[in-house]
Amino acid sequence: MATVLRSTDNMERKNISISVKRQITIPQKYFETLGFGDEAICELRDDGIFIRPVHNDDDSFSEEILADLIAKGLSGDELLASFKEERKKIRSAVSRMIDEADKLASSDDGKLSLDELFGAEE
Repeated sequence: MATVLRSTDNMERKNISISVKRQITIPQKYFETLGFGDEAICELRDDGIFIRPVHNDDDSFSEEILADLIAKGLSGDELLASFKEERKKIRSAVSRMIDEADKLASSDDGKLSLDELFGAEE
């Protein structure tokens, strides 16, 4: 059972139980507020463990997309519409790259010798 230890404007702490199988339950309020799904990222830090939701919404290229669109002179509604269109393209592009890498990895076509990769030793 969770117990509230301290609550401030930007932080709330609770004690939570750990099962014999080392499992924890994220309090429902935290789960919903932070938008957890089927996975979480667990980071080991010097003073403890930090758990946060995995967001698979392709934000990894958002800054680059915005910079390119702004450099093209877009702003306002036009910038927003173009950003949404470009962001939709990321998932399919990454998927194609993964497929190509898998094909190369499973064939001899993608194999390079050390000399080809690093240059011949002298």
